[in-house]
Amino acid sequence: MTKIIRTFSLAIIIILTCVWGVLAVYFGDSSTSMVQTVIASIFGLSGLAALIGLAFTNWRKRLLSGYVILFAAILVWWLFITPSNQRIWQPDVAKLAHADFDGDLMTVHNIRNFDYRSEFDYQPAYYTKTFDINKLQGIDLISVYWMGPAIAHTMLSFYFGGNDYLTVSIEARKESTEGYSTIKGFFRQFELIYIVADERDLIRLRTNYRKDPPEEVYIYRLQGPAENGKRLLKEYFKKINELNESPEFYNTLLDNCTTAIWLRNRVNTHHIPLSWKILLSGYVPEYLYESGRLDQQIPFTQLQQQAHVNSRAHRADQAADFSTLIRQPN
Repeated sequence: MTKIIRTFSLAIIIILTCVWGVLAVYFGDSSTSMVQTVIASIFGLSGLAALIGLAFTNWRKRLLSGYVILFAAILVWWLFITPSNQRIWQPDVAKLAHADFDGDLMTVHNIRNFDYRSEFDYQPAYYTKTFDINKLQGIDLISVYWMGPAIAHTMLSFYFGGNDYLTVSIEARKESTEGYSTIKGFFRQFELIYIVADERDLIRLRTNYRKDPPEEVYIYRLQGPAENGKRLLKEYFKKINELNESPEFYNTLLDNCTTAIWLRNRVNTHHIPLSWKILLSGYVPEYLYESGRLDQQIPFTQLQQQAHVNSRAHRADQAADFSTLIRQPN
C-alpha cells in the first residue's frame, strides 16, 4: 500500500510540474515562437514518458532522471526572465505615475485623464497635481464586476475633500500586441502597473464605455482611523515609485488588483486577515462589511444597492464634478 501511495504521489507531482513547464516554455518571455512550441512539446513528451515509466521498474529511474534534469533547466531559465519598463506598451499604460514628497505635500506626476469616445478610441491626457496628505478625508473601495459575483476588479480612490479624488488601479501592463489572459498572468507575461488616474477616466471607462462585456461598478466608503488611510496612501506611492526604478511581474493570484491592496494595507497594524474572499475578489466588499470596515447601519444588501453607480455615471458622463454626482443618491 505504501508503494502505491508513493507512486501515486509521484505521478501527481509529474503531472503538475509537466503542465507548468509546458505552459512556461510555450508562453516564454511575452511571446511564443516555433522554437518554444517545439521545446514545450519535447518537455511534455518527457513528462509523459516519465509518467509511463513509473509502471516499469527497469526504466523508472532513467526516465525520472531525464525528466528532472529537463524540468530543472526550464525552472532556472524561467527564474531568469526579468521584468522591464522598456517595452512597446499599449497607449493606456504607456506612462508610469510617480510622486515627489516635500513633507506632507505629495506631487503626483502622470495622473491619467483620458477623453474617451469609445473603449478603444480615446485622446490620451495626463496631468500633475499636488496633494496635502493631511487633507485626506477618506478612502473608497471600487469593485467592478463583469463575470458574475465571485470575480471583481478592485480599485481604491483617495478622497481629499470636495470633488478631489485620486484613484489607483493595479493592473497587468500589456504590450501593444498583447491581450489580457488569466493563465498568462501566472507565467511572467505581464509587468505590474499602478495606474493613477482621475475617476472620470477609470470609473467612467467602465460604466459608460465598456460594453463587451458590460461592467457594473460599486463604490463603498471604507471605515477606519484617518492615520491608517495616510499610511496606506504613502505605502501606495512608495510602491509606485519603486516600480519606476525596479519593475515587477504581475501575478494572477499572488500580486493582482486585490491581493496587492491587502499587501499594501499590512503597513497598518490592525489589517484584516487573509481570506478566501480576498482571493475570490468579488466577495471583498462582503468580507469588509463582516469585518466592520464598511457602514454597519444598514444590511449589506441595501448598502450594495446604494453603492451601485452605473446609472449615475451615465447621467454625469463628462461633468467636471463627475465624482460628486456619482455619489449622490438616486
